Amino acid sequence: MIDANEMAPDFTLPSTGDTEVTLSALRPAPVVLFFYPRDNTSGCTKEAIAFSELLPEFEAAGAKVFGISKDSLSSHDKFISKQNLNVPLLSDENGSVCEDYGVWAEKKMYGKTFMGIVRSTVLIDATGKISRSWPKVKVPGHAEEVLDAVKAL
Repeated sequence: MIDANEMAPDFTLPSTGDTEVTLSALRPAPVVLFFYPRDNTSGCTKEAIAFSELLPEFEAAGAKVFGISKDSLSSHDKFISKQNLNVPLLSDENGSVCEDYGVWAEKKMYGKTFMGIVRSTVLIDATGKISRSWPKVKVPGHAEEVLDAVKAL
């Protein structure tokens, strides 16, 4: 996972809503990127709902919030519709952004080893530097913790 005080790797990714998001173009707004393994899975759904519910508070604090996974935009659109989400989701289908941020890693489940996205969040400050990172996120209370960190910037 990328360390605090490092410059956040810039990227341009397709976003839900038929737009593209370029990280550097969002400055000077703080940016929250939450990386999650897959659309419509239990933990990912709970996390996306938590960020969606708090989105007005993030916006009031001046922050932009985006979810990122390797799912396609079509999958993201279905996820948003099914779960009534309001957080924009970015598609990193080729995985380059996940690799740049160090969240694409070896995982183990049910005795099997495989590569996947480790649920992680980064907070990027107004200058484009990583202010804080949360590797191996546990969902309950996480969005609230990130919101507190945004407010403390």
